[in-house]
Amino acid sequence: MNGAQSLIRTLVDSGVEVCFANPGTSEMHFVAALDTVPRMRGVLALAEGVVTGAADGYGRMADKPAATLLHLGPGMVNGMANLHNARRAHTPIVNVIGDHALTHKGFDAPLESDIDALTGWTHGWSRTSTDTASVGKDAAEAVAAAREGRVANLVLPADVSWGEGGEPAAEVVPPARATVAADRIAEIAGVLGESTVVLLGAGATRERGLRAASRIAAATGARLFAETFPARIERGAGLPAVDRLGYLAEQVQWQLTGVTHLVLVGAKAPVSFFAYPGKASELTPEGCAVHTLAEVGEDTADALDRLADAVAEGVEPVLQAESRPALPSGDLTPQNWAEVVGALLPEGAIISDEANTSGLMIPMATAGAPRHDVLTLTGGAIGQGLPVAVGAAVACPDRPVVCLQSDGSAMYTISALWTMARENLNVTTILLNNRAYAILRVELTRVGAEGAGPKANSLLDLSTPDMDFVAIATGMGVPATRARTAEELAEQFERALAEPGPHLIEAMVPSLI
Repeated sequence: MNGAQSLIRTLVDSGVEVCFANPGTSEMHFVAALDTVPRMRGVLALAEGVVTGAADGYGRMADKPAATLLHLGPGMVNGMANLHNARRAHTPIVNVIGDHALTHKGFDAPLESDIDALTGWTHGWSRTSTDTASVGKDAAEAVAAAREGRVANLVLPADVSWGEGGEPAAEVVPPARATVAADRIAEIAGVLGESTVVLLGAGATRERGLRAASRIAAATGARLFAETFPARIERGAGLPAVDRLGYLAEQVQWQLTGVTHLVLVGAKAPVSFFAYPGKASELTPEGCAVHTLAEVGEDTADALDRLADAVAEGVEPVLQAESRPALPSGDLTPQNWAEVVGALLPEGAIISDEANTSGLMIPMATAGAPRHDVLTLTGGAIGQGLPVAVGAAVACPDRPVVCLQSDGSAMYTISALWTMARENLNVTTILLNNRAYAILRVELTRVGAEGAGPKANSLLDLSTPDMDFVAIATGMGVPATRARTAEELAEQFERALAEPGPHLIEAMVPSLI
């Protein structure tokens, strides 16, 4: 058995059964080995940003890692932006990064690079397999590290991959999440009140954590918020409704007005997304004490349950009632397109949300819709929406995936549409086309940049030439339509949801700016 075969067999024996791939020459023995391990599903993407973003979406929904297959250092570089988002989401991923044969490393071939520096940038687990006999063990340890909520990077030199003498290794079981100590629960119980905010992050925005947090709020008067960009938040009728912290610093400061205690649950204290002249970076109010109920990596849901039992015995959570906006009419606007989604969102949907400025009304419009999950742009590196939708659809083939995508961000990873078509994934993409980088128009003013004129504005304009996303999607094998009115969007959205496979609707909306 060669190294690649032992690697893949170890991965599947450890529960990693999907590999999103964009391979090259150094990875050909891995590619060939896929036919010897039928349980491993290979999913081809045409760009590494789609590979890594899809692995992120898969991990968020499957609660276990997918593998990626990347071609040397340049291939990893191309996937780095969505690995950044995955790191911020604490998504389990196993990156298999091909490398030159160890015997070839010293010749400084054109694709030679410092892969160690790149893997270190993910702040995860990294190792280079230098011996075929150890590849299985290395793979098992990579999966265990990923299951702790990290990006695991396993570098596989070509000669280690093709070398004989490999053996699959037994699964390595990672340690259980640490349980929060009783004295910390007691400390937090003592600060809860009407001037307290509980901020929910990793692991706390699923049903169990949300129900416990709602009990705590109902009993003590504390207010609840989720992080601005949660990795995965469960929402809809029958679940507690929790608002997210705003994107703009001014919004967060308003939300935290009068707060004297901030309790973190798998989250960090809020900071401004960017620096602005004359404005604070830290957004915790002056004089507010910050407390940590549970760190990232600790059992946040268990901590919330125990805190609820301590302060809210017999108190039931406050659940969102079922409600839908009425179907709107007339030309599409940044507001009414969201009402169409809220009115028609199906039960069990998974929303991959990269609608950006055009999606400000989506949380309100979908609050009372049937239960659904929302996956957000955790690290702020755009180009996530379409690939994350791919991964979510592979992880949950029995659930409809709705990708809410903005035009500029879509172009970063537009080839994800091809993978949707190739795999016949049940993804309906609503692509909001306002022909602008609208968020940057906002930021141009907010950073105090003076004297912006035609040259500056031209760098934020996407209308010269206009992009035809219907033609782009159709050319990649995805049926596509265009909507200019709320009625057209509703009809096309309903039809797309009713038909299997991928669809794209180009929704023509005016810019908010």
